[in-house]
Amino acid sequence: MTHPYETPYVPPPYPYDLLDELRSVAQERFGSVIDCSIGAPVDPPTPAVVAALSTSNLERGYPPSVGTPGYREAAARWLQRLTGVDVDPATQIGAAVGTKEFVAMTPHFLRMRMPHRDTILYPEVSYPSYEQGAIFSGCRAVPVAVDDRWRIDLDAIDPADAARALCLWINSPGNPAGGIDDLAAAAAWGRANDVLVLSDECYIEFTWDGPPQSILQSGVDGVLAVHSLSKRSNFAGARAGFYAGDPDLVQYLKEVRKHGGLIVSGPVQAAAIVAFDDQTHVEEQRKVYLQRLEIGIELLRAAGAAVEMPGGGFYLWAEAPAHDSWALARVLAERSGVIVSPGEFYGRRTDYVRFAAVQPTADLQLALERMRS
Repeated sequence: MTHPYETPYVPPPYPYDLLDELRSVAQERFGSVIDCSIGAPVDPPTPAVVAALSTSNLERGYPPSVGTPGYREAAARWLQRLTGVDVDPATQIGAAVGTKEFVAMTPHFLRMRMPHRDTILYPEVSYPSYEQGAIFSGCRAVPVAVDDRWRIDLDAIDPADAARALCLWINSPGNPAGGIDDLAAAAAWGRANDVLVLSDECYIEFTWDGPPQSILQSGVDGVLAVHSLSKRSNFAGARAGFYAGDPDLVQYLKEVRKHGGLIVSGPVQAAAIVAFDDQTHVEEQRKVYLQRLEIGIELLRAAGAAVEMPGGGFYLWAEAPAHDSWALARVLAERSGVIVSPGEFYGRRTDYVRFAAVQPTADLQLALERMRS
């Protein structure tokens, strides 16, 4: 078998490490940093979730890699409640250690299953892990154009690339731009082209334009939906998510992931059940993020950026003055103490920045007052 790598892999700099100099600028000027570069929640999980995490008595043994029956059943209940989709927790759901590892590792597992295909398709403006997952698997990373509303343009996919594709990644609501894709059209495209469609839906409960949507509403054949508790339940540090959909693919991934030791810890699974079954804390978090997005819009406009409310998610995708994203990032750091991510982290866009509305509301209000003064 031919080795998939033509040259040794050298990991690129981790994007957010490139912002350390701007963090130093903000720290020196204001004595603290308001870091809106990474979408890391700062609000606490509910007390009931923390209590379940600390009292499960499941620390000793190995929990099932696929997830305990209770974990998968809770995920299925949540999915049905939110989207109306019924999936069989025994055959159509598997646990994931958060979902970033799933994004990064699944192309490798798919390549082992279908070695005659070598292409990963993903939106050209998107989270960098889709591209890195393709590179990790020795595949061709092929970005797909997006339209003026930041939705993937399925018509732009070259038929030659489709014929070689292991999968197409969809992310809706999208990171960084908040676009809302036509998931039914994506599922239909995948079936027509015999390409698996992987739908990253981790921001589904922060959909602002219309109701939450899942690709599973168009059936499970040839598709997987990927979900996480990191954003909805402020549980990013615990690493808990799941994948659901096509039973043949779920079964394959269950087995290969089991051999790889990919396991959500027992206490985390116990806490996740509580988080999935509670909707009140999510409704409260939605209100918090909406308020922070509104402050962020004012802040970015005060810095000269052009920005609108996204269709979903808790990021703002702002067009920089003179199309210079690093210059805007520096202005924000120097004048307000806020750190944002230049657009080149998400598809080599040098004309936009991404603002994550995750820092405390009072800190963002303070940053806005600094910028205005």
